[in-house]
Amino acid sequence: MTNTGRFAPSPTGDFHLGNLRTAILAWAWARTTGRRFVLRIEDIDRERAGSAQRQIEDLAAIGVDWDGEPLIQTARADAHEAALASLAARGLIFECYCTRRDIREAASAPHVPPGHYPGTCLTLSESERSSKRASLAALGRTPALRLAAPSPEWTVFDELHGSYTGAVDHFVVRRADGVPAYNLAAVVDDAYQGVDQVVRGFDLLSQAPAQAQLAHLLGAPEPTYAHVPLALAPSGARLAKRDGAVTLSDLRGLGWSTEDVVSFIGSSLGVPGARRASDIAEALGISG
Repeated sequence: MTNTGRFAPSPTGDFHLGNLRTAILAWAWARTTGRRFVLRIEDIDRERAGSAQRQIEDLAAIGVDWDGEPLIQTARADAHEAALASLAARGLIFECYCTRRDIREAASAPHVPPGHYPGTCLTLSESERSSKRASLAALGRTPALRLAAPSPEWTVFDELHGSYTGAVDHFVVRRADGVPAYNLAAVVDDAYQGVDQVVRGFDLLSQAPAQAQLAHLLGAPEPTYAHVPLALAPSGARLAKRDGAVTLSDLRGLGWSTEDVVSFIGSSLGVPGARRASDIAEALGISG
């Protein structure tokens, strides 16, 4: 593993201020700790036309640069399948035939952590699996694949939150439509890019234990994390596009310059007067 930080957006729309704020923090954290910084476009879900290019342009405009060419996640399909094959060869994958309703109802049981999959299909007999597989095939569907997680919890280190232990359920590694799940693709691609530092929004902290355990199972080093506070709307909820003019393009339409946007982001981080991402990085002086 090389010393590398990353920013890995999904091209589902234009960046809002919260995305740009996180991008600056991820970039600043990498650069001020002597790391490379890479960009990955996580396009395994449906891409909104033109979003990836606009995102790249927005990052460049605010002064966030990266090493090498952006990695396009869908170009890594063979590597994702190889990781699945490795897990399957060790008996660490099982088919899941559950519908969303099945999972929702099973997960409501008092002994199951909120939102977690209770392992319904993990212990099915081969005859039960064959029957359920045939039933799905008759509907033109295929089962999802889940990780048979060896440990129900895992501990990661977060630069802001310290040691964090979270529950790990038997999460999906390949969706029913045959597309690699986010957790698998992100872990495989982080290892490929030499990422040892993941800086992202606080809302993803709960996913870190599952991703770290998967990295361990795939023989990849586990990164350190920094889950940063989210940008909030006036209501106190997570900032979203529905909150109004929050994209770089929107704000330019209101007469804001790119420097004004960076200054606004800097002020939210306790760095007033910043005009470029480098001003924020220098002022924060992150070390670690």
